[in-house]
Amino acid sequence: MESLASKKILVTGGAGFLGSHVVEELKETGCKHIFVARSAEYDLRRPEAAARLFGDIKPQVVIHLAAVVGGIGANRENPGRFFYENVMMGVELLEQARLHRTGKVVVVGTVCAYPKFAPVPFREEDLWIGYPEETNAPYGLAKKMLLVQAQAYREQYGMNAISLLPVNLYGPGDSFDPAKSHVIPALVKKCIDALESRSPYIEVWGTGQASREFLFVEDCARAIALATQRYDKPEPINLGAGHEIKICELVKLIAELTGFKGEIRWDASMPDGQPRRCLDVSKAEREFGFRATTDFREGLLKTIDWYRSQR
Repeated sequence: MESLASKKILVTGGAGFLGSHVVEELKETGCKHIFVARSAEYDLRRPEAAARLFGDIKPQVVIHLAAVVGGIGANRENPGRFFYENVMMGVELLEQARLHRTGKVVVVGTVCAYPKFAPVPFREEDLWIGYPEETNAPYGLAKKMLLVQAQAYREQYGMNAISLLPVNLYGPGDSFDPAKSHVIPALVKKCIDALESRSPYIEVWGTGQASREFLFVEDCARAIALATQRYDKPEPINLGAGHEIKICELVKLIAELTGFKGEIRWDASMPDGQPRRCLDVSKAEREFGFRATTDFREGLLKTIDWYRSQR
């Protein structure tokens, strides 16, 4: 990481779940000039605020993690907001990076950009063969537009912009707010709440037959740091663990790890979301040496312990 150590690195969303771990990873690898952009001071949806941010900091490297995001429920309730705000933040950031001739921009996208029925495991080459799953399509497409912009700016202006596609993340620091949490923190909270209230059951959305792949947040932070250092090509790169689990099995595992022994009731009237998610992660290892190392059970235990300590 020597070539990054002395550079001014701007991390948007650096106080958030993934961002805070990326900042820590950069610090641990020797980076000394890291700037975290706060939305209260720099509202990236506004061109003048984005311009002021770049004028104030003059970054040499930008890692764009800022996003408005949530689980299936939040996506269903806020499709317009999620599309508009995510597009505007990214568009303005990339434009200011161009105007200020920033050395490198790392755009962190989402697995939600993939088509609903993409062949499994998802390969980067299949990103454009269909429409995303409907409940999170506005968010996924907003992030996908930033990939298009990054590639267009590379072609026309020579910008060194790269795009990364992480799968579902989990770990300490995640949001456990039911209004916006993703599946793992939502299930952890349900089980622990049921234990504390002595409820004989928990209720879970969907049928349990959909599958998901999960990447521990510290592994993802390491992948982003490695890509920032070593990857300079226009093609997007998947970040994942390379294996999937059915939601019904995930619920059983989280119930076991939290100690909940009650009934699991499935609400099949609620959506499952995308039928399957599992990434081909071979390019990340080949291009910049990333492979996930955290055992899933161990990662879940760390997440559960963190949540219990914060309650």
